Amino acid sequence: MEQGKTTIASRLYDWIRSTKSASQSDDAARTSGRHQGALDGQAILLLTVQGMYAAATALSGTFVPVYLWKTSQSFMLIGWFTLFQYAVSGLTFWLAGKWVKERNKMNSLRLGIVLSGIFYCSILLLGAAAVRYIALLGALSGLASGFFWLAYNIVYFEITEPDNRDKFNGWAGLLGSGAGIFAPWISGMLIVAYAGGAGYRIIFTISLTIFGVAAILSFWLKKRKTEGKYSWLYGFRQIGGSDPGWRAVFLSLMAQGVREGVFMFLIGLLVYLVSRDERMLGSFSLWTSLVGLVAFLLVGRLLTMRRRSTAMLIGVIMLTLVIVPLLWRLDYTTLLVFGIGTALFLPLYSIPMTSSVFDRIGATAEAASHREEYIVLRELGLVLGRLLGLAAYLILVSRTSQPQAFIWLLLGVGVMPVVGWFCIRSYLRRQLA
Repeated sequence: MEQGKTTIASRLYDWIRSTKSASQSDDAARTSGRHQGALDGQAILLLTVQGMYAAATALSGTFVPVYLWKTSQSFMLIGWFTLFQYAVSGLTFWLAGKWVKERNKMNSLRLGIVLSGIFYCSILLLGAAAVRYIALLGALSGLASGFFWLAYNIVYFEITEPDNRDKFNGWAGLLGSGAGIFAPWISGMLIVAYAGGAGYRIIFTISLTIFGVAAILSFWLKKRKTEGKYSWLYGFRQIGGSDPGWRAVFLSLMAQGVREGVFMFLIGLLVYLVSRDERMLGSFSLWTSLVGLVAFLLVGRLLTMRRRSTAMLIGVIMLTLVIVPLLWRLDYTTLLVFGIGTALFLPLYSIPMTSSVFDRIGATAEAASHREEYIVLRELGLVLGRLLGLAAYLILVSRTSQPQAFIWLLLGVGVMPVVGWFCIRSYLRRQLA
């Protein structure tokens, strides 16, 4: 066991050292072709901000559905909170696209961080009364998410190239997994140790502090130049145009969103419901995130454009198969096996999916000049899928609240990435032509 830990640590150290060494080149070196797939200083700084955002979210966000459940005992209320969260996030992407394209995208990034802090501060102040303002809290969370990820995705596109995009996404996933290793575990311990809601107040306060530090660090990100005018319907016109590429991408994103719309909040809630212990949810996140960290590390380093389609196919099949054992037995052990399996195979799907979409945005100078509109289109595809998945959840909970029914829902929405792969496979082949 100790030897395994040493091997992982050694791999992490070697990769971090090589990345830092290569990152001394500036933007000019990248454009001149001497960068050769390395990440520069701005990319590393953006990853740092994203990592802190992920840490603050993992610390408190993992337990928001549990907190709402404990104060309301209502699956429907959690669904409505998530509905407002998804819908407002997508609407923010579309509306804020004009501001980000024509004004200042870095301020959008910072505003998203600040609003995230305000969201957790609101829950902190409202306490048990938070369930009375579920729509407003969901909207606030969606607003924060929309502003942050809109700016983040655009800046990510601008500071990466096709030859280092898989590496950046591998790092992003690795940092997200790293945040998920300890943050929820610590939160679970604090929540149980400090009863009566005091533990929740502590973790929400810590998250506020981390968001504040992330906002300060963001001022070292260079202000990105703006160009062009925002076209409100440009992305939608691409779906209905003669080029089938974006239709395939959009449908694949919707399929991905259907799965995310349910999995992002229901898994943690199920873990709590079968264990009735926040520490067990923290441990679940620790082990699954540890596996995810290693998986993202390996896939991020080894994946190439030529292997993307095969990697995605293996990923989507395995992501579906790991759900099946839950149909026979629903307890903490089977949920942990499911979580570890998901963490192991998710990078095979998510990294090539994300990289392929952003490569599509940068395929031509014309497409790159409309990067904001395309990134908005990407998010709207995900949001529409999430809303469809959530609609299935709301219909289910209006009829039953039996945990076993949720497993069939997980299987139904969990198979959707397979559909997404069928939609995008032809486009992936054309990328290699």
